[in-house]
Amino acid sequence: MNKTPRHLFSAKLAFPLILALLLGLGAFLRFSDLSAPLLDFHPTRQLFSAIKARGLYFQSLPDAPAWQKDLALRQYSGEATIEPPLVEHLAVFFYARFGEQTAFPRAASGLFWLIGAIFLFWLSKNLTGSSNAALFSLAFYLLLPYGITASRAFQPDPLMVMFIIIFWWSVEHWSRRPSWGWTLISGLSGGLAILVKFPAAFFVIGAALAAILAHLGFVKSLKLPQTWALAVLGVLPPAAYLYYGLYVDGSLRQQFGGRFYPELWISPFFYLRWFLKLENVVNILWIALALFGWLVFASKPAKTFLSGLWIAYLIFGLTFAHHISSHDYYSLPFIPIAALSIAPLAGAFLPVFLKKIRSVRSLQLLVLVLILLTLSFYSIDQYLARRANDYRPQAAFWAQVGETIGHQPGAVALTTDYGYPLAYYGWQNADPWPLAPDIQDFDEVFSRLRQGKSYFLVTDFDEYERQPELQKRLNEKFPVLAQGRGFIVFDLYHPKQ
Repeated sequence: MNKTPRHLFSAKLAFPLILALLLGLGAFLRFSDLSAPLLDFHPTRQLFSAIKARGLYFQSLPDAPAWQKDLALRQYSGEATIEPPLVEHLAVFFYARFGEQTAFPRAASGLFWLIGAIFLFWLSKNLTGSSNAALFSLAFYLLLPYGITASRAFQPDPLMVMFIIIFWWSVEHWSRRPSWGWTLISGLSGGLAILVKFPAAFFVIGAALAAILAHLGFVKSLKLPQTWALAVLGVLPPAAYLYYGLYVDGSLRQQFGGRFYPELWISPFFYLRWFLKLENVVNILWIALALFGWLVFASKPAKTFLSGLWIAYLIFGLTFAHHISSHDYYSLPFIPIAALSIAPLAGAFLPVFLKKIRSVRSLQLLVLVLILLTLSFYSIDQYLARRANDYRPQAAFWAQVGETIGHQPGAVALTTDYGYPLAYYGWQNADPWPLAPDIQDFDEVFSRLRQGKSYFLVTDFDEYERQPELQKRLNEKFPVLAQGRGFIVFDLYHPKQ
């Protein structure tokens, strides 16, 4: 009678256990504490989406106070249209059933990231031929600290990344076995990625060209009707929205202004700032390992495909030079690129490690337990670190400030995050007072911004200390209307005699 080798039981047990644990921990880290205020990750960007969603939602509330409906609409109309409000409309769908709770768009973002994780696992397995290497990519993608926080954000980027990964997976399949089914999946996922955010086009086009070069060849691909169908399907959704935004309602005419800064290319400080922002997303050690895995251990087709992703990221960064060097979440698509690039390295070394422990069953079980415990303790640590930063008092503070002013129009504010926390949690609009370096003529700026205003709010006292002329003018000319911990309101309507 043939006996099952002793190592087989542990190998069969280990893989599904680790896979299930990774997906479970990934879900736990994204779906816990969803009611937290949108102040933990780029508040300006998250609250932009929250304000847009609230503006849409309140117009459908017949019983809402008139002043709230009016203010919600004015705040919505005052924000520029950057991309289709897809996540905002999804939030409104849940608001209409459960009330205005930003936990729902947070949960949607987390779900998008988890869906992307599944397709990333499949793609990594296809590129390396190793389920264990794909498991390593999955762990990196789900447990990277920056990715945990960013994938809970109320913004379109997690949805964009999900569609990008689905496109990568499907177009890599399509390039090896072109068919109309894979053409449909690839074209639609690529088109939806670009529709969510136009910059996704870099990662869609780069992956498509790389997949063609890796398997089909450029000339052969041009002869396939599926290639042209894929391109048409990818272009149609964003092109339709672009036409509507440019020529029908004009909402996208500001979308392409102030985004291209080629003069930064000759500045070494630009590349330093870019690297520091990227290093904030993916630690330098992981960047080095990703480069090593891509350049040294990847097979030729995998190396070609990964090359397209790296080049796409570089061209994307040079095109959006200002944003890539000032907004770290612009490097969010680099996380799946790094995860895929590390996979060949893991695929090369994991078999050596597994071979060492294969003959000793007790050692296999010990390694399995250590892996499970390490993943669990790491995830608990990440969860506790997030809970230690409780932003609920800050949200309550902004609500208090709004109540103090009475949600009245006619305010100037020296505050943080461009006044978005005040606008959303305080229901209070205010014209922002500029920072000290941006003031050339104090009297002109003060006279212009004071015109028609009744209140001057100060919450950013560090910046207030850097503007002694403003302090002098307010303290000498205007009475204090209200003062509390962390804020002061001057009465501009009744100046001192």
